[in-house]
Amino acid sequence: MRVLITGAGALLGQGIMRSLQNSPLKPYLIAVDPSPLSVGLYWADEAHLIPMASAPNYMDVMRDVIARSRPDVIMVGTDVELMLFAQHRHDIEQTFGTHVLVSRPEVIEIADDKWKTAQYLREHGFPYPYSALPGDEAELVQRCGFPLIVKPRVGARAIGVQSVQNADQLAHAIAQTKQPVIQKLLGDDESEYTAGVLGFGGVYASIVMRRHLRDGNTYRAFVVEDAALNQFVQQVAQSLAPYGPINFQFRLDQGMPKIFEINARFSGTTPLRALAGFNEVEMSLRYLLNGEPITQPPVQPVTILRYWSETVIPKIIER
Repeated sequence: MRVLITGAGALLGQGIMRSLQNSPLKPYLIAVDPSPLSVGLYWADEAHLIPMASAPNYMDVMRDVIARSRPDVIMVGTDVELMLFAQHRHDIEQTFGTHVLVSRPEVIEIADDKWKTAQYLREHGFPYPYSALPGDEAELVQRCGFPLIVKPRVGARAIGVQSVQNADQLAHAIAQTKQPVIQKLLGDDESEYTAGVLGFGGVYASIVMRRHLRDGNTYRAFVVEDAALNQFVQQVAQSLAPYGPINFQFRLDQGMPKIFEINARFSGTTPLRALAGFNEVEMSLRYLLNGEPITQPPVQPVTILRYWSETVIPKIIER
C-alpha cells in the first residue's frame, strides 16, 4: 500500500502518519509539505516539497508528485487543502487510478464555516448553539444574556476565540474579529468533547472522548463509553453523509450535546483514538483498498496524556 499524506508539518498530517506507523498494515508513506523543516517529511519512506496551498501552481505540482509516486490513497493533512482536493477528487482518481479520501465540497463548506454549521444543525433538527452575525447580536443578548463567545466564522484550534461578559466587550470583540460569529457560551471546560465518525455513504463506527485543551489542541483525552452520545454523533454524520472521516466538537449544555464545530476530515486526536483501539486511518485503508467492511471496533476506556517529543535530523537543514 502506498499512501500519500499532505501536511507533514501539521499536527493533523503527522497524526495520520503516526496512526499508520502504529498499524500492522505498515504502508509505504509518501509525505509532502512546503517546508523542509516539517518533521513528518523525515518519518516517511518518500518525501516531496510542494508549494503552499494558496499558490497558483499548487495543484499542478501535486499532480506531478502523484504521477511520479503513484499512491494508492491520498489523505489530506491540512484544512486549507481540503476544498482543493474535493474539487479535483474525481479527476485525480480517474487520471491516476488512486483514491482521494475527501468529502464532497458541500460538506466541507458547511464544516469550514461555524455560522453555516450552526444553521445546518438548526435546519436539520439537531441541538445547536444559539448564534448571530454582526448586526443581530442584540437579539442574541436578549435571548441568552452573557457570557457569549465571539469567534471567526472560519478558523481552527480556538484561534481568535474570545469570551465576552458585557456589551462593551462584545462590541470590541466584533470589531477586531475577521468575519465574526457570535454564539452562546456552552457548558464549561469539563463538558467539552471530541468525537470521530467514519462512514462511506453510511455510518459504520464512532468514538467519543472528553478532552482538555491547551493552546487550542487536545492534550488530555478520556474515552467515554456512552451509547447516547455515540448515537447522537452518528445521526449527525448520517445526515451530512461524509466520504470517510468526520469530526465533531461539542459541549454538554444543560445535559444536551450541542456541536459547535465540525471538521470534514481526520482530527488532531486521530492518533489518540488509534491508541484506544479506534484506528480510523487503518480502517479507511482496509475499506478502500481491500474492500473490508467497516465495523465498530472495541474501544478501550483509557485516559491519554499528550506530550512533546523530538526527531533528530543528522544534518543542518536550511530553510
